Amino acid sequence: MAAPSLLNWRRVSSFTGPVPRARHGHRAVAIRELMIIFGGGNEGIADELHVYNTVTNQWFLPAVRGDIPPGCAAHGFVCDGTRILVFGGMVEYGRYSNELYELQASRWLWKKVKPHPPSSGLPPCPRLGHSFSLYGNKCYLFGGLANESEDSNNNVPRYLNDFYELELQHGSGVVGWSIPVTKGIVPSPRESHTAVIYCKKDSGSPKMYVFGGMCGARLDDLWQLDLETMSWSKPETKGTVPLPRSLHTASVIGNKMYIFGGWVPHKGENIETSPHDCEWRCTSSFSYLNLDTAEWTTLVSDSQEDKKNSRPRPRAGHCAVAIGTRLYFWSGRDGYKKALNSQVCCKDLWYLDTEKPPAPSQVQLIKATTNSFHVKWDEVPTVEGYLLQLNTDLPHQTASSDSSLAPNLQGVRMDPHRPGSNSTVPNSISDTTNSAKTEHTPMKGTSVKNRPDLKASTDFNAALHPSMATNTSNHNSCVVDMLRKNEGPHTSANIGVLSSCLDLRTVIPETSVSSSVSSAQTMVTQQTIKTESSSTNGAVVKDETSLTTFSTKSEVDDTCALPATKISRVETQATAMSFSKETPSNPVATVKAGERQWCDVGIFKNNTALVSQFYLLPKGKQSISKIGNADVPDYSLLKKQDLVPGTGYRFRVAAINGCGIGPFSKISEFKTCIPGFPGAPSAVRISKVLPLFREEKICFQNVEGIHLSWEPPTSPSGNILEYSAYLAIRTAQIQDNPSQLVFMRIYCGLKTSCIVTAGQLANAHIDYTSRPAIVFRISAKNEKGYGPATQVRWLQEGKKHLNRTQVLK
Repeated sequence: MAAPSLLNWRRVSSFTGPVPRARHGHRAVAIRELMIIFGGGNEGIADELHVYNTVTNQWFLPAVRGDIPPGCAAHGFVCDGTRILVFGGMVEYGRYSNELYELQASRWLWKKVKPHPPSSGLPPCPRLGHSFSLYGNKCYLFGGLANESEDSNNNVPRYLNDFYELELQHGSGVVGWSIPVTKGIVPSPRESHTAVIYCKKDSGSPKMYVFGGMCGARLDDLWQLDLETMSWSKPETKGTVPLPRSLHTASVIGNKMYIFGGWVPHKGENIETSPHDCEWRCTSSFSYLNLDTAEWTTLVSDSQEDKKNSRPRPRAGHCAVAIGTRLYFWSGRDGYKKALNSQVCCKDLWYLDTEKPPAPSQVQLIKATTNSFHVKWDEVPTVEGYLLQLNTDLPHQTASSDSSLAPNLQGVRMDPHRPGSNSTVPNSISDTTNSAKTEHTPMKGTSVKNRPDLKASTDFNAALHPSMATNTSNHNSCVVDMLRKNEGPHTSANIGVLSSCLDLRTVIPETSVSSSVSSAQTMVTQQTIKTESSSTNGAVVKDETSLTTFSTKSEVDDTCALPATKISRVETQATAMSFSKETPSNPVATVKAGERQWCDVGIFKNNTALVSQFYLLPKGKQSISKIGNADVPDYSLLKKQDLVPGTGYRFRVAAINGCGIGPFSKISEFKTCIPGFPGAPSAVRISKVLPLFREEKICFQNVEGIHLSWEPPTSPSGNILEYSAYLAIRTAQIQDNPSQLVFMRIYCGLKTSCIVTAGQLANAHIDYTSRPAIVFRISAKNEKGYGPATQVRWLQEGKKHLNRTQVLK
């Protein structure tokens, strides 16, 4: 973690959408990149559900329905997947709740749930300021404040230290409350404390840590509950313990519990007998407890003044949410004015990166041309940009292009929440941006195991392994190609990225590509298609399902976009494969990574880039790119060099956040294309059937076949003579080694569509390398030979269930 003076707080300045009014006593949880806020009070208790998208910097009010709960403050609020549970809280002054509500965030549907009472004892009484923590399928309730008076106007506070366990049903609903029998000394009664649950990786039992709170005076004690033995203990800690406090937040990232803000004693106030009529003093102090070593570390002390407004001002009753390794803080109160008898609430949103980002996935290829690559990598949550680098075995030539096109990046500070802040990459190296979050699934591709010298009349798939060949009497022109795991290479193909609409208001185009090095010059662009069924009982989909997309800026090239109809959900992946026999071999020389000079391609805001040039470093220097607490390179002072056809390039990428540049990814290698061969077919569609699982296999008894269609290559490089389509089939070799795929040809002709019969589908191999899918390949041939193939993964997602015929039985 950075030293206190180097903490890089960022205030989010430009919002869009309806910003919630300032408040305190609210609660927040995170679902992926969404921060979901409920309740709180300031001039009345709030009852709206607000959502902030940390990627698009947008607030919105989802259209909730069902048993909408009343507004509440100081309540319990936990998230289990995409469902949220709300328990208790203050619903009006002096009146507290013990009701439980469930929100299915995938549908924004509220439901009031009624858990069974404990087998012995009473259910939890109405309360506020309690802790409500989730681990596994159980929630743990501890403490809080109850009103002993039946008259809500006559508040008689009673601090609680009772402990309950709430068992949840899978997906939705609850079982009931129980009162575990605990061992050891129980923490003293309290409210407005925090409780988090942490379990060491690969060892130990989950433990709940309770810190601070209020019981007439603020507390600074730390308690630990072993959830397996139900034993309370008071761990011995090292370092400086934070001041006694209540209404603070505690967030776990990794093995650290971060404590921020809260209400602390005034200087000189007697902690044991603190007066109740003193003005509240809020704090902006920030500490963490290493939960493995039980050592406290102070990052911002109470004595540190902030005259430059470079971090959040003191506050209590705020909310904090961890998204990845980034902490977000919103609103809260910063004091109490007795003269006005009113709260003073903050309305600002801040975030802090707690550590450098992890290494991204390997750079993955979407499309290659003779002088450019369209590449991507898996998105790393909560980063401000990515540094992309390459190197090659070619001698670096003097760049011919005008370096004045590159902007001066010296001392740049990227603000991902500023509208229009897209990329700090120079103009000459453009990127393809996408404001939506992408979810990635790595692909284990395939490459040619052996490359015989095929004659011009033969296909790229012809008889590589005759022993693997299928019976051609069963399938017309079925030639089997034994392919092994793709070690990476060079892709030349169009890619389609299509977004599906979730009720969570997040657009999740599921895109992924795989890439690494191969001596074989093979190219495959992969796209994965999911045909969604509207049936809940296993009925076959007879027609293609249309897609409703959520409108955001999806900045994928027009030439790369799949049609917005006919396909329900599309995942695209790319691996480089070129099957042309005429393509000469051009293996990439193997050089130790330490001997290579890495050159910057640029800094990109999003996880995709179009690379046609790179920057040459001064002779004898390695990369000078540094972000965060160091300088950004001035690209205008560096020379540029264009990519060269038929040349191998190695890529790596690192993510950037407020703490600086993280570690680099593993190295990928791609080769630019050689002119003359056709591009890969694009816009692949599959329609008419959705296969169903039965005992890990696909049943096709009621399937007449599927319709497979595609668009011609955007760059045919001459006349297309024919297309070939192939299907990965089951073999004993694949069962022994799932990374090896065996393909049989199911079509060869000039048409851009074909029917895949039920008999052919019955032999299909189900690829489980990422998600269950049937694999097709389609390639085009011109006068020079076959070009790169488009590999299609037809997703077979869903629970295992019987074939429709079996259901009817």
